[in-house]
Amino acid sequence: MEDMMKDRIEQLVDYIMKKCLWQFHSRSWDREKQNEGILTKTMQLLCDEPVDLGTPTDKVYWVDAVCLADAFKSRYSWLATMDKAEIKLLMRGLKDRMDYLTITGSLNAELTDPHY
Repeated sequence: MEDMMKDRIEQLVDYIMKKCLWQFHSRSWDREKQNEGILTKTMQLLCDEPVDLGTPTDKVYWVDAVCLADAFKSRYSWLATMDKAEIKLLMRGLKDRMDYLTITGSLNAELTDPHY
């Protein structure tokens, strides 16, 4: 089961890395907020939960989340076989992996440059 979850996370990562420009913010704190905002809202959409649209930033993240949720549903039929708890676990794993790839594991020195 764990191997299947990792494989599914990597499929979603592959889609994001190839199709989503939002992963390329130039500061680590921007990437952190964005990964959290977009992927949380995507998870809420996939689980049919309410999505907070209280701020302009929430609305920007929501637009990306709608596109991502639609793409995930249309490309990955296995998503329809998962219950909400499994989707939440999947999306938590996806966020952790994206944080590693785009922030903590990134070799991009601009992410931590205090003068940038």
